[in-house]
Amino acid sequence: MNFTQTWSGSNGHPRQRSRSRASRRHVRLANPNKALFNLKLLLALLLALAVLSCSKTAPRLTFWVGGAPQEVDFWESLIDDFENRTGLKVEVIRQPSATEQRKQGLVLALGARQPDPDLFVMDIVWVSQFIRSDWLSPLNGYFDEGGLRPADYFENIVDSVDRYDGQYFALPAFLDVGVLYYRTDLLSRYGFKDPPATWEDLLRQAVGIQQAERRRNPNFNGFVWQGAQYEGLVCTLLEFARSHGGGFQRNGRLDLNQGENRAALTFMQDLIHKHGISPANTYTEMREEEVRQAFQRGNALFERNWLYAWRLHQRDGSAVQGKVGLAALPHTAGRAGAATLGGWHLGISKHSDAKAQAWRLAAFLLSKEVQKKMLLRLGWYSCRKDVYRDPEMRAKVDHIDLLQNIVAHAVSRPSRPYYDQVSRVIQRHANDCLAGKTDARTALDRMQQEIEQVEKYYAPQ
Repeated sequence: MNFTQTWSGSNGHPRQRSRSRASRRHVRLANPNKALFNLKLLLALLLALAVLSCSKTAPRLTFWVGGAPQEVDFWESLIDDFENRTGLKVEVIRQPSATEQRKQGLVLALGARQPDPDLFVMDIVWVSQFIRSDWLSPLNGYFDEGGLRPADYFENIVDSVDRYDGQYFALPAFLDVGVLYYRTDLLSRYGFKDPPATWEDLLRQAVGIQQAERRRNPNFNGFVWQGAQYEGLVCTLLEFARSHGGGFQRNGRLDLNQGENRAALTFMQDLIHKHGISPANTYTEMREEEVRQAFQRGNALFERNWLYAWRLHQRDGSAVQGKVGLAALPHTAGRAGAATLGGWHLGISKHSDAKAQAWRLAAFLLSKEVQKKMLLRLGWYSCRKDVYRDPEMRAKVDHIDLLQNIVAHAVSRPSRPYYDQVSRVIQRHANDCLAGKTDARTALDRMQQEIEQVEKYYAPQ
C-alpha cells in the first residue's frame, strides 16, 4: 500500500512525501506534552458535541428574501423588531434582485431537500409549481396560532393562488395590481372631466390630446404600456382580454383562441400601428421602468403600470408631480374591467427543521401591524381586508377605496406547475402580433397549438 501524500511544489507540480517522514514529525510534536495534547483534544470533542446538541434543540431559523437594496433593508428592519420581541434569532439570506435568479436559488435548495431556507418569499406565479413539487409545508395546522385565518384575506386571491386540495400552502406577503395612471392637468386642460371608463373613451381622449401636445413635445404619446417580450406582456394581454370579455381559461382548461381575445389583441396592435397613440418601441423596449420613465418625464397622457409607480411619480424632480391621477383600467362597453394580480407570497419549506419558529416569523410579518408598515413605508399593498378598513390607512393612503375594489376583482394568471413554459409561448406570439409580423388570429392559433403541446408533455391525460 502506498502511504504517500502530495502537495504543490514551487513549479505547481505535485511532490511526494513519504509516510516515514510524516510519522517522525508526528512523534516529535506529540511526545513532549502528550497529556496536555489529549486534554485539548477531549475539550474540543466536548465542545463539538455541545454544538451538535444545541443545533438539534435550537435549529437555525433562516429567511430568504430578495429585491432592491432598500427593500431588503426594510425586511431586515422588520426581522430586528421580531428578534427583539421574541428572543428568536433569524439569519436573513439576501437573494439577488433579479426575479429569475431568486427562483433558481430556491428551486435548487428546495429540490435538494435542504433544511434551509425555513421561510421564504416567492412570486405569485411560482406558488403552484412549488405546491405541486411538494416543496411547501401546509399551513392549516398553524392557523390557530398567531391570529391568522384565510378569511382575513381577499378570498379571490388566497383561494385561487395559495390553496390546493383543501390545504393552504402560502399566504400573501404583499400584492400588486395593474392600474391606469393619467395626467389630471391635461385632461382638465382639454375639457375632459373624468378619466376613461372604456377603451373607446381612452382612445378618443388620447388621440385628441396627443395631436395637440405634439406641437410642443414631439415625444408625447397618448398611452404607454408593457409590450416587450417578457412576463409583463402576459399581464397586459390578460387585462385587455378580460376587459373585452375573454380570458386565458374556459371551463378549467387553457383556451386562448377565443373571439374576444382576437378583438383584444387586434386592439393592442392597432394602438401602435393604426391609431398611433402608443410608441413603436412598445414591443421592443417597453417594460415597467421604461413605461414609468416615459410617463414621469411628461411624455405620456396615460400609463398602464403597477402600484409602485405612484410614489415615484410624486417625488421631487418628477415632471408630473402633483399632476397624476389613478384609476381602474378601462373595459369595452358592456364588459367589466380587469387588473392582473401580482405580488409575493410567504411559504415554509416542507424540509425545514424549524417549522414552528418559521410560522412565528410568518405570522409576525403577516400581522396587521406589519402589513400597515409595508404599505406606509414602501407602498406594498396588503391582502388583508382589515388594513383597508383601518382609520389610519384610510387617512394616509390615497385611493384606498378604489384600490380595495380593484384588488377584490383582480384576476390571476393561469395556475399551472408548468406556467413558465406557457408564459413563454404567450409572450412570443403576442409580441410577434404587436410587431406586425402576424395578425391576432394567426398569433392566437399558434399560441393555442403550442400550449396544447406543452400540456401534453407536462400533464398527459
